[in-house]
Amino acid sequence: MTDSTAQTGVLADHQIRAMIADGSIRADARIEPGQIQPASLDLRLGATAYRVRASFLAGKSRTVAERLADFQMHKIDLTGGAVLEKGCVYVVPLMEAVTLPHGMTAAASAKSSIGRLDLLTRVITDHGIEFDRVPAGYDGPLYVEICPRSFSVVAQPGQMLNQIIFRNGRTWMSDEDLRALHKETPIVSGTPVISDGLGFSVDLRPSQGTLVGYRAKPHTGVIDLAQLGHYDPAEYWEEVHSKQGWIILDPGAFYILVSREAISIPPTAAAEMAPYLAMVGEFRVHYAGFFDPGFGYAEAGGSGSRGVLEVRCHEAPFVLEHGQIVGRLVYERMAAVPEALYGREIASNYQGQGLKLSKHFRPVTPSPA
Repeated sequence: MTDSTAQTGVLADHQIRAMIADGSIRADARIEPGQIQPASLDLRLGATAYRVRASFLAGKSRTVAERLADFQMHKIDLTGGAVLEKGCVYVVPLMEAVTLPHGMTAAASAKSSIGRLDLLTRVITDHGIEFDRVPAGYDGPLYVEICPRSFSVVAQPGQMLNQIIFRNGRTWMSDEDLRALHKETPIVSGTPVISDGLGFSVDLRPSQGTLVGYRAKPHTGVIDLAQLGHYDPAEYWEEVHSKQGWIILDPGAFYILVSREAISIPPTAAAEMAPYLAMVGEFRVHYAGFFDPGFGYAEAGGSGSRGVLEVRCHEAPFVLEHGQIVGRLVYERMAAVPEALYGREIASNYQGQGLKLSKHFRPVTPSPA
């Protein structure tokens, strides 16, 4: 392991490149420069998907290949594109593999556009006991479990559904650290709500009109993940309007909403959306969890970017109110300042965003309430 990856914090782009150079990150095909983000690496699908009976973790004593032998139903060749059906579970070997030194861990998350399609995608490892977590010292392949929830999709080899970050030591900022960071360079519009991270709330009183979100339609056509700016939103989404500042979430339904606060991630930090907490309400917010350095940051072309919320209601209908705290961002220290920032050197579909569907859909022209 090179000295450039020894600092405490989340590894930056040039440190990830050093891991690729020394073979700590390797792949079946050449790792492309475009896969490297300011604080993360995009992971690519391999050529084969395995339809399995159920979601699983390998467990401490087993490999994913051994568990596939137990649960595999059939193999699917993704070459040229293949349909992954809504409600089914698939496991796909990724092109990338890693060798992590002791003291370095990794964490994965769905990319923004994938979370906004309600694609549940989670990385699993040999001997793994947690989704989306790679333990220190791990040496081996990576796999992704894919479960389309709202829409069937067409996938093919090389597509990037997930991203991975690398952490040296304890990277999380305390509340005291977060207040100091906000004083130095504001991380949120308005007065920050800081308690085990930065709290954020939902916007159900837009400055113009009454459109507050979108709800996935239950019966739609497939979405080809290779098609960008292609699909008519009206064929896949129902608009959600509110005149009174609240909406009722239906059990099992999937919604795209937006945060009231505009968020900024300075170059010295990254952030991850914290897991859903049951005391917040009968819903889960945000399946895609990483925010790269530069997101919403002024010097990277932003003036704060609002967070798009991927919301699924659980057992009971639930009233969601404007300004209700729905989640929190946990900020982390970078091991070094990235050479490229999100929204500046790294082009982005979501810098300065408000309420926005994934990049697979054509721009929305809101209808009257």
